[in-house]
Amino acid sequence: MSCLLMRESPMIIALNKEKTVYDGFITVLEKDFRIRISLPHDHQMKQRLQHSANLMAFILELRTVLEVALKSQPGCQSFSPPQYYSQLITEMEILGWDKLLFIDAEFRTLKLKAEDSAGRQHAIAVKLKSKYPTEAPEFSADLPVPLVIMWTSQSTLANVHSQFLLNVEALSEFWSVLDEIDEQTWVLEPEKPTKADSMRRIAIGNNVSIKVQIDPRHPKMLPECCLLGAEHVVTPLRNKLNANMHLWNPDCSVLQNMKDVLEIEFPSPTTHEKSSFSVECGICYSYRLESAIPDQVCNDPRCGQPFHQVCLYEWLRGLPTSRQSFNIVFGECPYCSKPITVKMVTGNA
Repeated sequence: MSCLLMRESPMIIALNKEKTVYDGFITVLEKDFRIRISLPHDHQMKQRLQHSANLMAFILELRTVLEVALKSQPGCQSFSPPQYYSQLITEMEILGWDKLLFIDAEFRTLKLKAEDSAGRQHAIAVKLKSKYPTEAPEFSADLPVPLVIMWTSQSTLANVHSQFLLNVEALSEFWSVLDEIDEQTWVLEPEKPTKADSMRRIAIGNNVSIKVQIDPRHPKMLPECCLLGAEHVVTPLRNKLNANMHLWNPDCSVLQNMKDVLEIEFPSPTTHEKSSFSVECGICYSYRLESAIPDQVCNDPRCGQPFHQVCLYEWLRGLPTSRQSFNIVFGECPYCSKPITVKMVTGNA
């Protein structure tokens, strides 16, 4: 029986001289399953193995049961072959265990850390496939541009890590631009920016802000700008932006360029409290509504009350005196009754 077992299941071996304990793997539909078998005494074998004549017959029966189960549930979990784990451990030893942030219990998903030349910490998630390394893993990282990792059957985790470092180093200037903005201005949105976020909404004054979209590939160039606030405040700033756009100097920082073009000084954490710019909505009386902040402002200089777009839209839509033209709703400010407009909220009719 031992010779037959060796021929049919070469990855199952006896662990003792009596050949009553076996351990190893059986392969079914190209999936490997870990198995450990403890045999009772000979007179109990048929009863314990559910009427199988011998160990080989039991393994053949087990293979059939597993094959049926796999075909009915193709996504069921299986173990990778031993060489998969040994190769993974070898690659991590070459890369360095200090680079490993996380690995799941199945040894399928890893997170590797990397530090760029400016000392910023980054992480790349690697999802290994069952035919690794022949089949390319899936990669993901917190970047503002698509992650580019080249893979061949000879690639290793060390290759992935070095390519990831090249990706993040190419974005070093982009993050430096945003670091300066984050440190020297009051950023209203996003509340907790990630490394993939290329937009910043910067406070200029009470209920006045500018939204800038930094190009990750050309971070020092003039960004897309959108001024937000009451028209009587935004119009002079917009005129300065248009008139001074030619003064933009790519050799200077983005923040300094914006100061020069707009002819302003941005409020900073050293000169102002953030609460000065975090005025609550005049309808729901909160500052943040999910991820939105009040960005609709009454244009009357004596009012200037801010509202969330969705709050103002729902308020005006409920008034019999409001009217709608295309995607704009016209009505009266809830505070001063002066004319106010808001764009129709997406998803609402």
